[in-house]
Amino acid sequence: MRGFLASSIGVTCATALALPLALTSSDTAAVTRPAAKTPPGSTQSLSLGPLAADRAGGAGSRDQGLTRRDVRPFSLVGVVWDDPDVELHGRVQVRTRATGTTSWSSWQEVETHNHEHAADPGTAEGDSGRVRGSTAPLWVGDSDGVELRVRAAAEGGAGGAGPATGRAGRALPETEAALPAGLRLELVDPGEHPAPPADQYEGAPQGAPARADGVQAGLPDAAASLLTAESAAASAVNADLAPLGATAVTPLDRAHTQADLVAARGGDLTKARPYVGPRPGIVTRRGWGADESLRERNFAYTRTVKAAFVHHSATGNNYRCSQVPSVLRSIYRYHVKSSGWRDFGYNFAVDKCGNIYEGRAGGVAKAVLGAHTLGFNSNSMGIAVLGTFTSAGPPKAAVTAVAKLTAWKLGLFGANPRGKTYLKSGGGNLYRKGSNVRLNVISGHRDGFATECPGRLLYKKLGTARSVAARLQGR
Repeated sequence: MRGFLASSIGVTCATALALPLALTSSDTAAVTRPAAKTPPGSTQSLSLGPLAADRAGGAGSRDQGLTRRDVRPFSLVGVVWDDPDVELHGRVQVRTRATGTTSWSSWQEVETHNHEHAADPGTAEGDSGRVRGSTAPLWVGDSDGVELRVRAAAEGGAGGAGPATGRAGRALPETEAALPAGLRLELVDPGEHPAPPADQYEGAPQGAPARADGVQAGLPDAAASLLTAESAAASAVNADLAPLGATAVTPLDRAHTQADLVAARGGDLTKARPYVGPRPGIVTRRGWGADESLRERNFAYTRTVKAAFVHHSATGNNYRCSQVPSVLRSIYRYHVKSSGWRDFGYNFAVDKCGNIYEGRAGGVAKAVLGAHTLGFNSNSMGIAVLGTFTSAGPPKAAVTAVAKLTAWKLGLFGANPRGKTYLKSGGGNLYRKGSNVRLNVISGHRDGFATECPGRLLYKKLGTARSVAARLQGR
């Protein structure tokens, strides 16, 4: 189903500078070590080349990568390639050097299967011509050195997946089962936070001071006037929840949440949802420092929100909650500049301390069309728990935050967190395009697509999230 578009105004500027070492990005700065000044975010794009057999663990000539080298400081890595319909069947490993030191990390795995987090086939975003194939991004922290190896999987052998398949599940010719064409390493620098809110992280109260009923205090007029046109547009879509330019939507208890719904529906009790959870605190895009000039100007919406898909970001667990704004700015830049998406892919993000963040722009209470679950982006929302939960369990605070968020957001649209619903597939590797699929209202990504996401151990906690969310709704 196509989302409809609402206009906003924006101006995009990009400066391209020549880079050594075959860096090829339209949004980069010259490589120097150390950097003279931290830019407001940048991406270095390095083309991969063949590796010698001994550097790739004895692999053959199909292996590609980069030998150890100095680069401009960065904090997040990922690998992209030309054709989004081709999967990378193999293993991607990276090692990095902490900025200003001689200390190199051990080899870290980069999750290769990321194409299932994308816009649906046949949509304006999916068919824009800008989308690239990409791995999941990996957060490595402040670094200024990198080494990479990409090892192709043997077809049908250990670690292989047989013939390559496309985003819509179609079989590709066997000759495409090797490494994709145009492999490049993306090194993302999130830049400085433009306006860091005080005492917002590590479990501290979120956002501006609030009265006892949870109503947020407004920003000074001078602060709001400093917003760019793009930032003002991204903030205005939350105007019924927070003042223009607010860094957070503050929480409301259930009674005030219901009262707000009644007021929003003209005082008609019959139109207010009887089952809705209390509104949680949500850090806005301004709160985590989103550069609104990166995304497309318009917002895309779908008709309703019938289901929530829970993901893990696969960015690793080596982050502090105080670093999350930088993590989000890095993922955002990777999604838009490296992967070619119109905006941040997920509707919301949750960190391991239980903080909730606004993801894709368009309004936290609205049915914003995301790019999170290939085939099921319409009439759903995507929540990314920051981390990797295949072998590490998710913190209780994160699971609780998922429950709080879904109790509120699904409640706005009358959905029961313990219930089932039907979504029409937009095309994927589990369900044919156009088929009606019965799913849990709170589902894991793997329920709609054959993927490891959201990780085995987070997936096991979804039952808890459903029960807590339903209780918060008063069911």
